[in-house]
Amino acid sequence: MATESATDDWHTIELRIPFASEKHANIAKQTLEVDRELQPQAVKRTLEVDGQYLVATYKTLTVRLARLTANSFLENVDLVVRTLREFGEEAERRP
Repeated sequence: MATESATDDWHTIELRIPFASEKHANIAKQTLEVDRELQPQAVKRTLEVDGQYLVATYKTLTVRLARLTANSFLENVDLVVRTLREFGEEAERRP
């Protein structure tokens, strides 16, 4: 789900990404939060876990930046999801 609004010239987008478990949502958060925004003066990001959901909130100065940021974030989430699908259960079984 994505929502958008403008307050004080900032555009806000919230993305709620469902995962199989809260543990997987936390793994995704830890993986994604190490990447800093390339334009921190124009893009603000917060990542949180709400149950099995990863919640990403972006505030951007332009709608174009909101779109680009959301697209880039979703591409990274896709990579994390595919990696978890491929290695997640196997990695959890290892001592």
